[in-house]
Amino acid sequence: MTTHVLDQAAGKPAAGLKIELFRLTGGVPQPVSHAVTNADGRTDGPMAHGESFTPGVYELLFHAGDYLKSAGHVGDGILFLDTIPLRFGIEDAEQHFHVPLLLSPYGYATYRGS
Repeated sequence: MTTHVLDQAAGKPAAGLKIELFRLTGGVPQPVSHAVTNADGRTDGPMAHGESFTPGVYELLFHAGDYLKSAGHVGDGILFLDTIPLRFGIEDAEQHFHVPLLLSPYGYATYRGS
C-alpha cells in the first residue's frame, strides 16, 4: 500500500508531510506505520506490505496542517484542514493499492490510484 501527496496550491509535491497508517480492529485503530513524504511527495517505501497488509479496514492520517503552515499557505490561527483522516477497506491484499491525496488549504481529493 503506497501513497503520495500533491500540493495543488503550489503545483508541486508536498514534501515533509507526516502520514500515519492504522488498521481498525473492532473499530479500534492499531498503528501499522508512519512516514514523512520526501521531495517527490512520496514515502520512501510502502506504508504496508507483506504480513502487515491484510484484508480489513485501514485509516491514513495526513498531518496536513503542519505542512500547510510550513509551506506558507496558512497562518498560525485555526485551520480549516488540519489532520485529514482517510478510511478505506481492503478486500484483496494481494493487489497493489495506491491512495494519493491532492491537497490545498481549503479542500482535498483522493482516489484509488495504480
